[in-house]
Amino acid sequence: MRKLTSRILTLALATVVAATSLTTGCGKSAGSKDEKKGLKLTNVSYDPTRELYEEYNEVFKKHYKDEKGKDIEIVQSHGGSGGQARSVIEGAEADVVTLALENDINLIQDAGLIEDGWIDEFDKDSSPYTSTIVFLVRKGNEKGIKDWDDVIKKGVEVITPDPKSSGGAMWNFLAAWEYALENNDNDEEKAKEFVKALYANVTVMDSGARGSTTTFVENGQGDVLLSWENEAIATVNEYPDDYEIVSPSVSILAQPSVAIVDENAKKDGVEELAKEYLEFLYTDEAQEIIGKNGYRPSNEDVLKNYADKFDLDMKLCNIDDFGGWKEAYDKFFKDGAIFDEIYAR
Repeated sequence: MRKLTSRILTLALATVVAATSLTTGCGKSAGSKDEKKGLKLTNVSYDPTRELYEEYNEVFKKHYKDEKGKDIEIVQSHGGSGGQARSVIEGAEADVVTLALENDINLIQDAGLIEDGWIDEFDKDSSPYTSTIVFLVRKGNEKGIKDWDDVIKKGVEVITPDPKSSGGAMWNFLAAWEYALENNDNDEEKAKEFVKALYANVTVMDSGARGSTTTFVENGQGDVLLSWENEAIATVNEYPDDYEIVSPSVSILAQPSVAIVDENAKKDGVEELAKEYLEFLYTDEAQEIIGKNGYRPSNEDVLKNYADKFDLDMKLCNIDDFGGWKEAYDKFFKDGAIFDEIYAR
């Protein structure tokens, strides 16, 4: 099995190449239709989906060739979800986006690149897979980290990405906030004190989830990583003797979202391809790939096949408990909101 170091370096290089291809090419867009070269589709995604879409893209390309008789090229781009959304708004080529949360796609919609109603275009609120937030600790768990209360103890070094650039980091924050409310009679002032103590323990705050995994796993920093479940599973699979997963008593149902970037897809002549690319994520074949890569399939029957991989007994809140993403973003993450209040940069 490839070691995580070489995998990350290889994928990082691939991301640089993909990102370069988004902004070069003698004026031809990266997702454009070229009669000689065939169709090219650009998927702008977030950090931890690299391996998922590497595998999925190969299966989809075969499917499309079998169904349409056409070869296609798929370009991937990865980074912190918020940063990826901003790059699309600022002009980076994207025919589809597969980002960490609904709010990032809403920002692209607000910029006029995605049509209204995108969340209803595909099943399950355009969320073909879900995840949650867990703790990744070193084997033996010397600090005895079992729940969120342990993460705020003095001397515990926490690794988590930055909510200003990472969708996964926002899910981390909301999961901790929900735990604090449930254990303090819904007292928001005490919840603020709790998350302030948590972020006081953060020693490294990377821009994206994969960067935080690298900091914890490859650079050996921190006692606990607040992690996407799929990232934690991948690490334990890679290093079973070095790491273990701790499921907190309260976490959150994280729903990554997908959408066609309508303005770009129309310009590039790949509307039909973009739609089929995202629809195919819901097929049984794709759902199995999703489960194998540590994400929770949206198809409940397929999810059951991976019951040994996921802690399906975790208590999970969801974004509706926070009034939806717009309300949650405005309250917690926009400039001057609660995160800025509690975190002194």
